[in-house]
Amino acid sequence: MTTGAAPARVYLDHAATTPMLPAAIEAMTRHLGRTGNASSLHAAGRVARRTVEESRESIGATLNARPSEVVFTSGGTEADNLAVKGLWWSRRRRRVLISRIEHHAVLDPVVWLMEHEGAEVEWLPVDELGRVQVEGVREAIERDPDSVAFVSLMLANNEVGTLQPVAEVAALAQAHGIPVHTDAVQAIGQVPVDFDALGVDAMTVSGHKLGGPYGIGALLVRRETDLVPLLHGGGQERDIRSGTLDTPATAGFAVAVEHAVAAQPAEAERLTVLRDALVDGVLEVVPSARLSGDPVRRLPGNAHLSFHGCEGDSLLLLLDARGIDCSTGSACNAGVAEPSHVLLAMGYDDERARGSLRFTLGHTTTRAEVDTVVAQIGPVVERAMNAGLQNVRKVS
Repeated sequence: MTTGAAPARVYLDHAATTPMLPAAIEAMTRHLGRTGNASSLHAAGRVARRTVEESRESIGATLNARPSEVVFTSGGTEADNLAVKGLWWSRRRRRVLISRIEHHAVLDPVVWLMEHEGAEVEWLPVDELGRVQVEGVREAIERDPDSVAFVSLMLANNEVGTLQPVAEVAALAQAHGIPVHTDAVQAIGQVPVDFDALGVDAMTVSGHKLGGPYGIGALLVRRETDLVPLLHGGGQERDIRSGTLDTPATAGFAVAVEHAVAAQPAEAERLTVLRDALVDGVLEVVPSARLSGDPVRRLPGNAHLSFHGCEGDSLLLLLDARGIDCSTGSACNAGVAEPSHVLLAMGYDDERARGSLRFTLGHTTTRAEVDTVVAQIGPVVERAMNAGLQNVRKVS
């Protein structure tokens, strides 16, 4: 007896990772069978070095940075840590200004600096839409600008999708000679990103968020910016990040960045239509659901919704059983039974924060997938609510 093929799953967790682009796979595969350390002086090494430098030039040109400002890392987490700790150690000022909605790859090293290096962390508040207020940053800087080591503010929030006023904040800080770092991991390919125009000193990029390989990323660092390295060794990457470079991954990464940025205008328009159809459909089926984040100034592929009377983990698992992949927030925090720090910073109570789902769309998303979610969300929410009521009765 033969059985039919299993139905295709609906993948709406592109903010956690997005499928590799065929062109990036081809570029990476082309180099996997070649031997050569990009630091070696012989012919094989020179071939590898050429690939790395061409990738660096491509990424720099695409994001409007000088090639020498592109420092390859193992991904977004390393790049964020390098920026946070490197800027702190290079300046040795006592205050760090950071928002409460940053990714844990920024939050955790800042907390580490506070606990181990004596940093005084000043948390920049956000409004109910998840946006840092420029005037609040101005006040924090002007109170004592000479004491500020650096400011870190992500370009787009990874959970609720709200875009942040990074260029305005960078202009404020620049007037006082204060370096600014931005985590742009979620933004590239979804909104226009111009490193030079942003005016920041360091910017984090990750390969697997935009159709490139896992385990490769970059920190764009202005030539004028002093940064103490985390890793010491062979002196690669301007002596900022030592270690043998992954030549095949840099090639795939560069192709993915090129493609994501070139396709961004049309893709943003396409994803906005799909996202709005998803949000409108869910709100029609579940009128008590609420959209989180800024309804306008947000990532085109992000739909973050909260469901009254439901646990986000229950909703996620029920959708998973029906072939739909989504998230309750940051994938790096999955499995931790705590409400999202982002939602709490936005003023959500524990119940609403726990009852949230994040749907993130990407280059493989279709209207049929959106329609599938809309068709399934009603019975899933009803079942999750019933399960919650039963648990309340048991406790009572």
